[in-house]
Amino acid sequence: MKQLAIGTALVLLLTLSACTTTTVDEYRENDISLTLGSSERVVVLGRRHYADYETEPDFIDCIGEKLNADKVVAVLPERQFVDLLYPWFEPRTAPLGLKRLAKMLDEPMIARRFKEQGLRYMIWIDGSTETTERDGSVSCAIGPGGGGCFGFATWEKTGTYEAIIWDLQTLDESGRVKVEARGSSYMVAIILPIPIIAQVQDQACDGIGRQLRSFFMGNRARETTAQTP
Repeated sequence: MKQLAIGTALVLLLTLSACTTTTVDEYRENDISLTLGSSERVVVLGRRHYADYETEPDFIDCIGEKLNADKVVAVLPERQFVDLLYPWFEPRTAPLGLKRLAKMLDEPMIARRFKEQGLRYMIWIDGSTETTERDGSVSCAIGPGGGGCFGFATWEKTGTYEAIIWDLQTLDESGRVKVEARGSSYMVAIILPIPIIAQVQDQACDGIGRQLRSFFMGNRARETTAQTP
């Protein structure tokens, strides 16, 4: 019976696979790539103004890593930026719009710190990953002959995020990228629970990160030209 149960579990694992679908939409003010000087940087920040959710810090770190993957887009880490500008970019005080940011930059100390860090673009990320549906169950028990878990459960996760790019030199919006990733995960339990997890947040990060990098592809071309003897 034990061998039969294990064999059944293996068949289920072979027929199931965690699947994630990702949709990315983009809006640009124009078709020209955004430019960065050799000493200029980008900062990626998460929106955390809402009581029911917050944009995950590890997701913001992931976006920063995607942008900085080839060292062409220099990224100032979010935590470092927030500490440098404390308390102006805490959740309750951070600007929600460009008009508010313009007023903040009228303060000499804030403007000086932006300049010292070489900040040219600010990218706000708003959204989160949530579990949307659950079905099935898994139960575990221990008896005289041993213990084990039995059952089958599924759950759906949806990650929805939007990135808004602010040009800190012109104080205009340069573009937006929106991503939605959906995935189904499974838990098969025949003696031992075996999870098959859909990497929804990772796929959302990859989709929005690659699209944001495309805004700065002109910097890659200039970097390649500069390195050519």
